[in-house]
Amino acid sequence: MSYESALEARIAKKATRAIVDFDLIEDGDRVMVGLSGGKDSWALMQTLDRLRERAPIAFSLVAVNVDSGYKDFKHDVIARTCEERGWEYRIEHTAIGDVMDDLLESNATPCSLCARLRRGVLYRIASETGATKIALGHHLDDFIETLLLNLFFAGALKAMPARLVSDDGKHVVIRPLVYVGEDEARQYTKACGLPIVGCCCPACGDLSFQRQRIKRLILELDREHPGVRQSMLKALGNVMPRHLLDRRLNPSGELRDSAALRHAETLPALIPIHSGQA
Repeated sequence: MSYESALEARIAKKATRAIVDFDLIEDGDRVMVGLSGGKDSWALMQTLDRLRERAPIAFSLVAVNVDSGYKDFKHDVIARTCEERGWEYRIEHTAIGDVMDDLLESNATPCSLCARLRRGVLYRIASETGATKIALGHHLDDFIETLLLNLFFAGALKAMPARLVSDDGKHVVIRPLVYVGEDEARQYTKACGLPIVGCCCPACGDLSFQRQRIKRLILELDREHPGVRQSMLKALGNVMPRHLLDRRLNPSGELRDSAALRHAETLPALIPIHSGQA
């Protein structure tokens, strides 16, 4: 098996696992892929296209690129690539770049505002195209970076879900690459010959931003302790509310749910702390 085939098989296996674990795609779904032109969204589109060909269920794909309006953005490259591969696509031209200049505070990070504006456009297009799911290219590293960003800088213990229903209940956002590492997405995009198109935002890639600092921190930790990224991702699915300080989860500090109580009673007794002599 060639390197490209082995890599594709590994990513497809991880995406399939995510789809099954979190019920991301169902028979008859029309999946709209947010195709930015970056490595992650290309990897997502290519992976879903391969899975679509082999899956025991039937679903369709449409790629949607939201052009923020920056002058040098190569939306024509995205369109040509989709046409060459026979992918249904849509390019949506917007003035998000100009809007951000008006709304953004001088000391604020533009990425989160840009993401919200683009998400609003994707929701609108999903309704227009009849999409039942909106697939985004967030990968394993995005999940754990978001966890640490919220922990360090926002005072919140949260990341992002693999499956999210919008507040109005009209849209379902899915992230099939939750088990796929950023390095794997990069290698797969390159191996498939897909062109990486920069967003042309002047702030893109600024190493002073908090997310870039978190990326460096995780890279250093992973070098010293291989497997730390997988451990952090596992922690997102292994939450113990009684060991947190959020009073909304467990105001009295007691187990009130009978099922949880029965589970707790089956656990081994804790080793007592020695008392008496220091």
